Amino acid sequence: MREDKEVALAGSAAKGVIRERQQKVLAKLSTATTLAKRLVRRSPILLLAFAGVANQVIAREVGRGRHQVGVWRRRWRDAFDNLIRIECPEDPPARRQAIEDLRGDQPRPGCPGKFTAEQRAPLIALACQPPEKSGRPITHGTGPERADEAIARGIGDSLSPSPVNR
Repeated sequence: MREDKEVALAGSAAKGVIRERQQKVLAKLSTATTLAKRLVRRSPILLLAFAGVANQVIAREVGRGRHQVGVWRRRWRDAFDNLIRIECPEDPPARRQAIEDLRGDQPRPGCPGKFTAEQRAPLIALACQPPEKSGRPITHGTGPERADEAIARGIGDSLSPSPVNR
């Protein structure tokens, strides 16, 4: 069985390597119509980088900043060892999934969510019910009304109207 050829990232930016099979997956993903647009837009960045195009030119061509191009080049470089581990010819779906995951968004900083999954489901159900079912003499639910009802149902001890409304 022949070995895929490898292509290195050119230029002074983050160095990386791509195998021919990975490059084919990226090319296919760059024209996918069933993926989120933000994921589809990230494939050409890597394909152009492996074609030896400079970050500034890539940024101009794909309508992104030079910094964003560098981020995706570094993420590919950092993930390459993991990609090679699943580089099994019998499992193209795993290769595709790994490349899709690589191009996905990473967790962002910020405050953790206010509600657990156990709280979120009853809150959504509460928001979908007319207030009359809760014995409230109103026609439309408001944040304070929903928060009071959620506390009455034991969903939480002290709930603020604003996050309950969201």
